[in-house]
Amino acid sequence: MIVATIAAFAQDATPKTDVRQGAQRARIHEGRKEGDLTRGEAKALNRQQRHIRRTERRAKADGTVTDTEQRKLNRKQNRASRNIRRAKNNGVQN
Repeated sequence: MIVATIAAFAQDATPKTDVRQGAQRARIHEGRKEGDLTRGEAKALNRQQRHIRRTERRAKADGTVTDTEQRKLNRKQNRASRNIRRAKNNGVQN
């Protein structure tokens, strides 16, 4: 029972991260669909998203996301957001 509670808490420990992940994935999909991102750009951006998800899973693994882990996730997401924006606006068309 306690283990299940800890696991449930860990899943909810990063709701903002989860929302940002979804928004970033949507921006990548939209960029690909609109022709703002090439296949290679989308592939690289999706790989970056997988890396962020992996980092998030590791942070949640012990049941607690520390402030340091949260800052690391925020930095990675900020970098990913910047990369998405740059790739979508670099003038390269599909």
